[in-house]
Amino acid sequence: MISLIIPVYNEAESLETLHGEILEVASKHGLEVEIVFVDDGSADGSWNRIKGLAAIHANTRGLRFRGNFGKAAALMAGFQAAKGEIFITLDADLQDDPGEIPNFLQKLATGGPPADGLPGSPLDVVSGWKKVRHDPWHKVFPSKIFNWMVSAMTGVRLHDHNCGMKAYRANIFQEVRLYGELHRFIPVLAAARGFKIGELVIQHRARKFGFSKYGVRRFLKGFLDLLTVKFLTGFGQRPQHLLGGLGLLSFLGGSAGLAYLAVTWVIRLWHPDWFPALHDRPLLIYAAATLLLGAQMMSIGFLAELVTAYQGKASDSFSIQEATSEQMNR
Repeated sequence: MISLIIPVYNEAESLETLHGEILEVASKHGLEVEIVFVDDGSADGSWNRIKGLAAIHANTRGLRFRGNFGKAAALMAGFQAAKGEIFITLDADLQDDPGEIPNFLQKLATGGPPADGLPGSPLDVVSGWKKVRHDPWHKVFPSKIFNWMVSAMTGVRLHDHNCGMKAYRANIFQEVRLYGELHRFIPVLAAARGFKIGELVIQHRARKFGFSKYGVRRFLKGFLDLLTVKFLTGFGQRPQHLLGGLGLLSFLGGSAGLAYLAVTWVIRLWHPDWFPALHDRPLLIYAAATLLLGAQMMSIGFLAELVTAYQGKASDSFSIQEATSEQMNR
């Protein structure tokens, strides 16, 4: 079964059309699908439309939040409720084309680089790439900058990290947990666990209803989330490597500055005119501040290590793809 998870926020006008397109694609290609709508606190009657669609189609279900908790929360709720082996996410505004669903399934099955003479190897995540966009330039430009930054900082090189249409194997979410606004970084989080990532050029349709929710404000939030993801994927199990490393550099720099000032102070005992008095030298303040900052960062690093060791979530720092039956029984 293929589970389609669709976050909904004030998209009442498009739901019936989207639902009909999905069922048409499923019927044409012989796919068994379930549709999970997650109403993220809509105030425009979206929930009534969802209930109506669920009443006429047995494999359509809806979840309704008490308020607006964000897209990441909506997706996570949908993933937890879904029953399929493959999850496909798409937005409810009709800009994502359900006709791409078979292409995502094919890419998942054979989309990796050739191996052992086969046409390709299976992927775990396929991210959509809206190569031709039908959004205004002030929406597209920040998105392009953001995508470049994510690829450069994480090493997961996708053209469109923001694309809402993606396909996942369900077992990914046994290891990847979403919160805040980390939904756009699922491929990055999955890649950090060793899952195979790919992308697929998809059709992007012009918006018919509502308005785009992406702009400069979300770009700034996304940048902060990117820093969080970089820390989680690079130093989540060893925070002292980052904090302690920066702290040590700062501490050594401050110590070197103070050592230099100490030498000049001794020299001034015999040659007062060679160097200014310490209280007239800005380096004294900068060196002391740098040394204290370094000590604080190393202390925070030690505290972070203690929290990670004793209060961290019970998850392994590795991911097992498969094992022989003998190993599984041990």
